[in-house]
Amino acid sequence: MGDTSPDAARWDARHAVAGPGVPMPPGALRGREHLLPAGGRALDVACGRGAVAAWLAGRGFAVDAVDVSPVGLAAGAALAPDVTWIEHDLSTGLPVSGPYDVVVCQRYRDPALYPALAAVLAPGGLLVLTVLSSVGDSGGAFRAAPGELAAAFPDLEQLVHVEADGEATLVARRPG
Repeated sequence: MGDTSPDAARWDARHAVAGPGVPMPPGALRGREHLLPAGGRALDVACGRGAVAAWLAGRGFAVDAVDVSPVGLAAGAALAPDVTWIEHDLSTGLPVSGPYDVVVCQRYRDPALYPALAAVLAPGGLLVLTVLSSVGDSGGAFRAAPGELAAAFPDLEQLVHVEADGEATLVARRPG
């Protein structure tokens, strides 16, 4: 798409100076990998340099990864060429449709996107979210209010919900 938005430029500059990526699970799943389904389709939203997308692909998932930064996506493609890398400004919504067996979104918070994240989950699908939080932090424009993630996904079975130290995490499953 060649996005020239301020967000794309800011993230491009950040990704351009970062070292090579290493596949890794999302923080919310470390020690909880058993919660993942055996395979299927996965979506990494605001994937950055693609560490989580590459990790999911290495576990056998067919992965779509979305980010506004072409520099980040290029780094991800070098790490995992079998992932489908999609350049897209998430402020306009999701550019994909489900169903996905796993949806991951780390460190990108847009409450307007929450319904779309739930909508693309397959029955039995796993949602993994981590955002900045005002809980245990001084607050700010990009931080979730206490209870925001839990309230945003009432139709999902909450497996993990933690709010502390300026971070909120939700791991939830769509009933299947």
